Amino acid sequence: MGNSDRTLAAAGFIFVYAMVIGFTDNYVRVIASEVGLWQFHFTRTCMAMVLLGVASYALGFRVRPKRWAGVAGRSAIHGLAMLIYFGALAFLDVALVAAGLFSAPIWVLLISRFVYGHRFGPVQVVAVVLGFAGVILVLGPEAMAGASLPAVLPVLAGAMYAMGNIATREWCEGEEAATLTAGFFVALGVLGAIGMAVLTLAPMAVPEGTAGFLQRGPVAPSGTFYFWTFVQATGSLVGVGMMIRAYQITDAAKASVLEYVILPASAFWTFVLWGTGLAPLAASGMVMIVAAGTLIAFRGRVEEVGA
Repeated sequence: MGNSDRTLAAAGFIFVYAMVIGFTDNYVRVIASEVGLWQFHFTRTCMAMVLLGVASYALGFRVRPKRWAGVAGRSAIHGLAMLIYFGALAFLDVALVAAGLFSAPIWVLLISRFVYGHRFGPVQVVAVVLGFAGVILVLGPEAMAGASLPAVLPVLAGAMYAMGNIATREWCEGEEAATLTAGFFVALGVLGAIGMAVLTLAPMAVPEGTAGFLQRGPVAPSGTFYFWTFVQATGSLVGVGMMIRAYQITDAAKASVLEYVILPASAFWTFVLWGTGLAPLAASGMVMIVAAGTLIAFRGRVEEVGA
């Protein structure tokens, strides 16, 4: 099979990933109306690990890490990123939160430059400026005024996600995808258990509905919670599997650009499920973020070829 066919297949895998994740993440607001962030993550991890264990046994995946410290560090960073991401989903549309998370390539450049001393040229500088401008447009006046914590959470999640991506390269070379997936879910489960314990020992006043997502301790949930959490766990595993497969069969630079399809996919499901559309400024900002990521990926590919 030629390279073009492999890229087309990768696009198909990533499209499935985007549609699955875009759908399941829209129902976090349903979960958040009943159960807290911490119980959700703990329960989802339990479900995901059972599913991953069955898949590993049936398909022969390796889950045991080769470098425990590297996997643990990377898992903790990505776990924190997703903790922030899901916390923001209770208050903001999925498309807006995803846009903040996909500022990650911009953060990768900045962290690589100022932490690891890697240089980048004028194309990347333009991409960083364009991407940050897009994030501001997507998140709206609240982010610009600094008056709303939910508005800046997606960008913080993007920064943490970028740190986890750097850790994947720097600390986890040679690890299996199933190992990193398991580490990711375990980290979220541990964070969920810690949050549940803290809120049990020191309960807080909890607002009604989704407004109490962060402050809510353990509760006795309904079957609706277990159903949508199982859908979340299954969707996450399927989505991660599709994404991993895409990166295995095509160039990483191409896959990273294709991954931006999750932005319109999230916006599509938000509109179909809830009837909520994007404001013109937010849509323009989303286009700018995609353009910034494309510039970063394209420039990286050019440098790789020229090396």
